[in-house]
Amino acid sequence: MSSAHSVKRSFGTHDGSFHADEVTACALLLLFNQIDRDKIVRTRDSARLEKCDFVCDVGGILNPSKHLFDHHQADYKDNMSSAGLVLAYLRDQGIVENDLYRFLTLALIKGVDDHDNGQDPQIPGLCTYSHIITNYNPIPNDAPPEEQDKNFFEALDIALGVLQRLYKRYNYICECKNIVSATMKQEKEYLLFEKSIPWLEAFFEMGGQEHRAKFVIMPSGNHWKLRGIPPTFLRKMEVRQPLPYEWAGLLEDELKSISGIPGAIFCHKGRFISVWETKEDAMTALEYTLKNAKE
Repeated sequence: MSSAHSVKRSFGTHDGSFHADEVTACALLLLFNQIDRDKIVRTRDSARLEKCDFVCDVGGILNPSKHLFDHHQADYKDNMSSAGLVLAYLRDQGIVENDLYRFLTLALIKGVDDHDNGQDPQIPGLCTYSHIITNYNPIPNDAPPEEQDKNFFEALDIALGVLQRLYKRYNYICECKNIVSATMKQEKEYLLFEKSIPWLEAFFEMGGQEHRAKFVIMPSGNHWKLRGIPPTFLRKMEVRQPLPYEWAGLLEDELKSISGIPGAIFCHKGRFISVWETKEDAMTALEYTLKNAKE
């Protein structure tokens, strides 16, 4: 075979050291059934790459319509790596719907792109998904090609497992979306869920940034939690209203004494979440918090 893209459902990328972007691009194409695992090639031989159906992170050409996803050219001005480019291709082809595209981008792919393009913060002690994938490169650096390829496929299995888990979580979030929507329509200062569900993504996707709710109440194991709602999806570590100052960091008897609620268990020192024995206890804690805020 000598014609371009002659090996259907094949994937080509560079050999040598690998990075999270081409590993993740490959995993995305596997996840959405665009390539076959036994047709993955690692090489810089242009003749072999020309036969591949998809070529990522090598080749010097970006042309998604021809399945070419290199981002190293001087005239490429965007901030996507091969991972982001492949996900955008899957969206544009209708293989990945817009909501799933946004979910995967914010959950993983933007971080991969930023890491590969040197735009993520280099914080000592911070180990990201990209660091973990890169750590699968062989030791020592001059390992033979056979070992490099073996380690690439080990990293690919990790990447595919992460993406499969995220895809499964996304589908679960979609299943719970109707519950979140119905609760939001009550237009209360809180969201009450009778079972533990993923609510944050759906809440903000459906206009939660403008919603008046300040807290969420839902089961937490055998107990119930009262949690502050963030102001936006991206500011997850903040809350619209903190829990009472005097509750910060208290456990059981101390929290029971100062709150006057017999089912008190715990309040985080950051005042964004607290745990109570029953739903009624959590509702009482909510009423106390909202009343004090108004006063």
